[in-house]
Amino acid sequence: MPTDSAREIVTIDGHSVTLTNLARVVYPQTGTTKAEVLAYFAAVAGPLVVHAAHRPATRKRWVHGTGGPVFFQKNLEDSAPAWVHRREIQHSDHVNTYPLVDDLATLTWLGQIGALEIHVPQWRFGRTGAQHFPDRLVLDLDPGPGTGLAECAEVARWARTILTEMGMDLFPVTSGSKGIHLYATLDGTQSWEAASAVAHELARALEADHGDLVVSEMKKSLRVGKVLVDWSQNNRNKTTITPYSLRGRERPTVAAPRTWAELDDPGLAHLEADEVVSRFMHDGDLLAGLLAGGRAGLEPTPGRLATFEQGADRLAVYRSRRDPGRTPEPVPSADEPAIAGGSEAPIFVIQDHHARGHHFDFRLERDGVLVSWALPKGEPVDPSTNHLAVQTEDHPLEYANFSGTIPRGEYGAGTVSIWDAGTYEVEKWREGEEIIVVVHSSGVGGVDRGSRRLALIHTGHGGRGRSENSWLIHRMGGRGVSRGGVQGLGLGGAGTRDTPAALADEPTALPARPPEPMLATPGTFADLERLEDSEAWAFEMKWDGIRALASVTGGIVRLTSRNGIDLTATYPELAELSGCVGEDVLLDGEIVALNRSGRPDFGLLQNRMNLTREAEVAAARAEQPVDFMAFDLLHRGSRRMTTLGYDARRRALEEVLDEHGRVHLPPAFTSGARAAIEASLALGLEGVVAKRRSSTYRPGRRSPAWIKVKHVQTREVVVVGWRTGKGSRASTLGSLLVAVPGDAVPNNLPPDNSTSHNSRPRDSQPGTIIPIDIDRKAPGISPPDNSPPDDPTPHISVPDDAAPSQSARLRYAGRVGTGFTDKTLTRLRCELDLIPHDTAPLDDVPDADRIDAHWVVPDHVGEVSFAGWTGAGRLRHPVWLGWRPDKSPTEVTIEADESH
Repeated sequence: MPTDSAREIVTIDGHSVTLTNLARVVYPQTGTTKAEVLAYFAAVAGPLVVHAAHRPATRKRWVHGTGGPVFFQKNLEDSAPAWVHRREIQHSDHVNTYPLVDDLATLTWLGQIGALEIHVPQWRFGRTGAQHFPDRLVLDLDPGPGTGLAECAEVARWARTILTEMGMDLFPVTSGSKGIHLYATLDGTQSWEAASAVAHELARALEADHGDLVVSEMKKSLRVGKVLVDWSQNNRNKTTITPYSLRGRERPTVAAPRTWAELDDPGLAHLEADEVVSRFMHDGDLLAGLLAGGRAGLEPTPGRLATFEQGADRLAVYRSRRDPGRTPEPVPSADEPAIAGGSEAPIFVIQDHHARGHHFDFRLERDGVLVSWALPKGEPVDPSTNHLAVQTEDHPLEYANFSGTIPRGEYGAGTVSIWDAGTYEVEKWREGEEIIVVVHSSGVGGVDRGSRRLALIHTGHGGRGRSENSWLIHRMGGRGVSRGGVQGLGLGGAGTRDTPAALADEPTALPARPPEPMLATPGTFADLERLEDSEAWAFEMKWDGIRALASVTGGIVRLTSRNGIDLTATYPELAELSGCVGEDVLLDGEIVALNRSGRPDFGLLQNRMNLTREAEVAAARAEQPVDFMAFDLLHRGSRRMTTLGYDARRRALEEVLDEHGRVHLPPAFTSGARAAIEASLALGLEGVVAKRRSSTYRPGRRSPAWIKVKHVQTREVVVVGWRTGKGSRASTLGSLLVAVPGDAVPNNLPPDNSTSHNSRPRDSQPGTIIPIDIDRKAPGISPPDNSPPDDPTPHISVPDDAAPSQSARLRYAGRVGTGFTDKTLTRLRCELDLIPHDTAPLDDVPDADRIDAHWVVPDHVGEVSFAGWTGAGRLRHPVWLGWRPDKSPTEVTIEADESH
């Protein structure tokens, strides 16, 4: 046995560590020595390091053993070995340097200096020192006076039920101190604020359902006889004891991973170091599944692969042929990662290239680049005719927006313009052999060329005198082919296409019934960032209101919703629009209700919906007037404007519309996406819409020429029932049961599918998700007799012939238990009591949700925010926003929001 004065130098992975005082007793009650502490660290270094690596470590040190003074240490001491990995964090008024427990040598050194407890946050540093978004979520179940591990285990089981329904696995760890830590994997796309918000809502939901045992607030007066669900440790600046770390208590207890079966044991107790080592040797790491979050960022998706070094640089040939100082073409540097493709459909572009030999360039987005072919005779129009396609070097994705003149003497010298562009679907992609795609035109240049099914067949293979780069392009019939087409693409007729100006000058009467509005394609903030340096796009604010077309004919204003409902009588103050234009027009825009800060508030707008009686409208108008945000011009006098490009329509809109009173012409940003995003956040708006400046207006069509990105991801749902509330919700309801049509759930959802990277709440940084405590009120006519007299919110209007007309098509989407105030809960209960239904209007509700369910007629649509879909087709983290009286169940589609 080593003496207290023993000194030993060990080498670990090439690093020397000096060990001293190995016989010193660290845990007096058990006689555990420093040597035994170091032996424990060595035995569990594998899993401990894996879970602590790349995270800034805060340490609690007991230099003279537990029971003696404890030192809480953040900053790395100057005497630390130079080989210890470290990172700096800028705090409010100082910078701290933190060690990273990335290897056994560092862990051994920490044991040598008495750092028994290692606390880390739920996020990691990246390779360059960037602070990544959290890769795991944690709930700390802390027993109050009169409770212990058994009560914590009960709460843990309840939490597991909720998270399982959300498609998330939960991993329990007895903390080694008092309670239980519960970990869940995150995919690294949600911000710190988002993770905290989710954890907070989980804590509130548990408290709402089990108020007799659960509390979510830290006030000591509330914690007697209850378990605190501490959600705050998901904060960016908070830490949690790392799994497998020792605790500085009387005995060498450990933050030990456990099985769910163990939590069912009435004799559940904390584990000590020797027990944890034995279990690890026998069972391995029970937290291995938690590592999926950290590894999710390394999954080999096509977009991500394009950012890795792959031996051969796919743009090396492209760069070798171009000097960025001599050509206006985009030439990314070799050390600049390729721009990853969007999360939606990949793009295609056909460019008209007047070089030494006139041809068209056909490019398809694939694995982070544009795979390219030169078409000497253009795209074939006749399926009976094949055209030659010569594969050229891969181009960067930025090239999809390139138009301009390449100077004489440079590679490809001549004029390049975009002839067609849009998105495409892959039917077959056999690398180097055969490719079949369906391209969908976005109407670039003012001409909608429709959808075409094209096949590319490799004919070269170096034989029979053919070039290795020789392919054939063939136009196929059948699936995906629609109106439009490629008239004039052949070089002999390249000049025959209609010009936008000619189309716009055709005299046409203002339509008696407005067309359906053009819709935007959902996108991500990453999509917008890729457009940052493109001059081909304009950026507008996204308004949190109701989409409406406004016609002014002979001084009379008519307002029509996106689904054809006449809104004129509901919003009479917008009649002032007639004084803002000097001629007949048809405008596209958004009706919004502004709060005291001048920001659109959808909750306030709901108090104006569905009102037609003059007295009701007048009263609601006096309390909450509305404004109209005009952003497009479809008709001007006798001229149809939809065939003009965005820039031309915008100029005409600015000419014809004078802002006055409640009519506004919001600005469009042409200086880049970043400025628009920052403006949207600063103003607290719903999001940003990017619009290709050359795009025409396509009524009733969802087009990739418009890309919408919201700070909060939302969708419509059909309310099918509610569950009995407990605790503070016993007199109202616990949660809503919601559904969507069966075809409204995305196909092929992975187990942890999430689209939260598209979302973040207002006034937050990019990447956050889910608004908390939003009170969106219900639509309707008048309060029922049993509603609170001081609550002016109107209730659901119930048709006499209400029937579950959609029940045959509905698919269960989960429970919505958050986003309510007490007043909202009371209102919802009153409303839903008016539309009871004897049986479940759908078949796939889990038994656990049926136990205390109350069913209602499934004819009313609400809106929720959410963080994505689970593998089972359930909404992840849904939050109630309010009713949507402007939508019917038949309009609930796969799109989260079609208002803009």
